[in-house]
Amino acid sequence: MADEGDILQNLDNPAAGANGADNTPTAAIITQYVKDLSVENPNSPDVFQWTDQPKIDVQFNIGNDAKSDEIHEVTLKININATSEKGTAYLIELAYCGLVGIRNVPEDQAHAFLFAEAPRILFPFARRVIGDAVRDAGFPPLLIDPIDFNGLYMQQLQQRRAQEGGDAPVPTEGNA
Repeated sequence: MADEGDILQNLDNPAAGANGADNTPTAAIITQYVKDLSVENPNSPDVFQWTDQPKIDVQFNIGNDAKSDEIHEVTLKININATSEKGTAYLIELAYCGLVGIRNVPEDQAHAFLFAEAPRILFPFARRVIGDAVRDAGFPPLLIDPIDFNGLYMQQLQQRRAQEGGDAPVPTEGNA
């Protein structure tokens, strides 16, 4: 017969097994934050007299750093370089992170969550930070187009498997 402590534990966690073990698959963003932000306006104040539209180059990278068996830091790095014929208008480098908790999830699904779903969740917040940084540098806010992280993840997975001929692991970092 179970004692009162066991009953209360199982009521608090209905997914817990008879032995009190939690076997429910769980993946979620615990918190998110700006880890690093650099804004450069190297040609100010002259840049504000330029009349040509700058060309905007946006690069991003997704990184994962396991902090423990169940906690990962997913980093969405975004680099923006705005240039015109007269020079660099501005440079923005952002490392926007999320702490992700993952428990009882198969490795392939955890990898997909870390490199596709977590960046999809983090992106709108990183996009806002970029827009504000560009505006605060004295330029019209930059609204980065939405990114299909799941599509990019699947594309990289297929490319890796084709290159290595079969069931190769997915890369640990992604570029686009």
